[in-house]
Amino acid sequence: MPVPWEALIPFGLLTSMFAAAGTLLNTSKRAQNQGKPVRYHVDTWDEMMMDRDRRLTGHIRGQSVCAVPSLTFALT
Repeated sequence: MPVPWEALIPFGLLTSMFAAAGTLLNTSKRAQNQGKPVRYHVDTWDEMMMDRDRRLTGHIRGQSVCAVPSLTFALT
C-alpha cells in the first residue's frame, strides 16, 4: 500500500504546532511560579503555607530565611 506523501506536510505542521503550544504553555506557567514546577493536588495545608509565603514575601512561591517576620505579616 503506497504512502500518501502529501499528508506528511500537514501532519508535520500540526505536530509542530501542538509541540510549540505545549512548550509555550509550560514556559508561561513556570514563569508565573518563579521557575518552579506547577503545584498539583493542593490541600488545605498547602493553601495555608502558600498564604503564609505570600504574606512573608509577596508571592505564593516565595520563601524567606528571615526568622523574624515583618510588621505587615500580621496585618494582611
